[in-house]
Amino acid sequence: MLIQLADEIRSFILDVVSVHPGHLGASLGVVELTIALHYVFNTPYDNLVWDVGHQAYSHKILTGRKVQFNTLRQWNGISGFPNPEESQHDTFATGHASTSVSAILGMAKAAAINGDKNKNHIAVIGDGGLTGGMAFEAFNNVGNANVIIILNDNGIAIDKNTGTIGEYLKKMPLQKGVNLFEAMGISYFGPVDGHNIPVLIEQLEKIKRIKGPKLLHVTTTKGKGFKQAEQNQTTFHAPGQFDRNTGEIVTGKKKFKTYPEVFGKSLCQLAKKDNNIVAVTPAMVTGSSLQEFQKSFPDRIFDVGIAEQHAVTFSAGLAAAGLKPFCVVYSTFLQRAYDQIIHDVALQKLPVVFAIDRAGLVGEDGATHQGVFDMAFLRSIPNMVVSVPMDEQDLRNLMFAASKYTKGPFSIRYSKNTGTVKNQRQPFKAVKVGKGRKLKTGKKVALVTLGYGGILAEKAIQKLEKERMFPAHFDMRFLKPLDTDLLKEAFSEYEHIITVEDGVVKGGLGEAVLAFKEEHRFLNPVITLGVPDKFIQHGSRQKLFEICGYGSDSIYRTIKSLI
Repeated sequence: MLIQLADEIRSFILDVVSVHPGHLGASLGVVELTIALHYVFNTPYDNLVWDVGHQAYSHKILTGRKVQFNTLRQWNGISGFPNPEESQHDTFATGHASTSVSAILGMAKAAAINGDKNKNHIAVIGDGGLTGGMAFEAFNNVGNANVIIILNDNGIAIDKNTGTIGEYLKKMPLQKGVNLFEAMGISYFGPVDGHNIPVLIEQLEKIKRIKGPKLLHVTTTKGKGFKQAEQNQTTFHAPGQFDRNTGEIVTGKKKFKTYPEVFGKSLCQLAKKDNNIVAVTPAMVTGSSLQEFQKSFPDRIFDVGIAEQHAVTFSAGLAAAGLKPFCVVYSTFLQRAYDQIIHDVALQKLPVVFAIDRAGLVGEDGATHQGVFDMAFLRSIPNMVVSVPMDEQDLRNLMFAASKYTKGPFSIRYSKNTGTVKNQRQPFKAVKVGKGRKLKTGKKVALVTLGYGGILAEKAIQKLEKERMFPAHFDMRFLKPLDTDLLKEAFSEYEHIITVEDGVVKGGLGEAVLAFKEEHRFLNPVITLGVPDKFIQHGSRQKLFEICGYGSDSIYRTIKSLI
């Protein structure tokens, strides 16, 4: 009966995710494990934490959200990650890796303080999550806490695992004596077949009765039960829409390349001319379009695993030794290495280039992944250059400028979306650090934009021009250093100033322009458009732009109200 249930859940996930895209492979791989966990334990009384949370689709289906599952990652639908606001069964929000053992340890300690001896505390962590140092910080602190750690070992994160942890896990069944986990005081069981429900239930019932910290090593296959997902595990991590029967990915015609694709090709071009250029990424080779770089320069790219802090300080070490590292990391994950950016890079004025992928509102991944904070937190750091290209050619030119910059760290943030320029193969051009550009002369209203905010503004301007309204447009290009000459021109010649940015207004362009206004005693009214002071949930990017008030339609209405 439980085996039949597993087949039905797996089929249901495929039915929904093929139409409403999400993280497929990881959830297909833990169907049997999820059933066994819910058979043995009693959530939400027992605490269950998923790490990373894109494994949790079966969990959502089994905990009362089957009817809502076809709203996956849509506005007002269910999240693609565990979300305590969505269900009591989601004990902890887990969109970033390596956090589960720390969280479950805290819950176990709280239960001990409260005298609740019957509650179970279970963390499911993938082997990819073990490449993050935070997991081992928690292992080091676990002591005699009554926790159960399920190691879901499928041998892959998004790309193949790198480093020694994965190799060690492969060799563990052949080794004699105390293993790594036992050396840290954690009772070890396994490895067991993660697709064998009776064996899983037997093992879970066994360790449930044992006090203290336990680890059950479970081996699974990512994409289990769907041949195409098993054979192409990286592609089917999050495949987008696909044919439910054939596995063929549904791809619409792309007029332009995505910003990550342009970045990857441009980095290869730069690296061919400069042997000091190297690439560092925390487990995002494919996601950040570094496959061509990896193929062309295998000795000059470093996938350090899901270890953002290490990625940044490792890049600092490379820079200190005379190389030119491009540290390529998603905006949402760069947040995890803030101290390293300050202490190990900026303080020492090391010329690390931070290529910040998936910047701005990313859409369906939701609050844990919206890349909206990077401009604000980088702007506050001394010696840091904060640049934001508006289009693909600008991205290429800023990369060229960054490759030549030696005075300190240089950040370039760009979104995941497709661009607007047909020919990205134009020659690199030097860009002067801290200088923006005036794109349009107009009347009464000046739009002052950064990055993708400029694309949204251009769409609004096109609509307004058809109605004989002509706002000016200034593309700042740099948040730090700020082009004060360009701002003086905008404030001197136009009555109203509207700032537009694909990031938080607090600490971002809006506040920078308001500070400039006060410092220079301009009286022009300023309207700041961007992400408001709240976490933005999942939904399509266009929907979220309008909800946050800086979509092209919102910009159009704002300008029209002033003219």
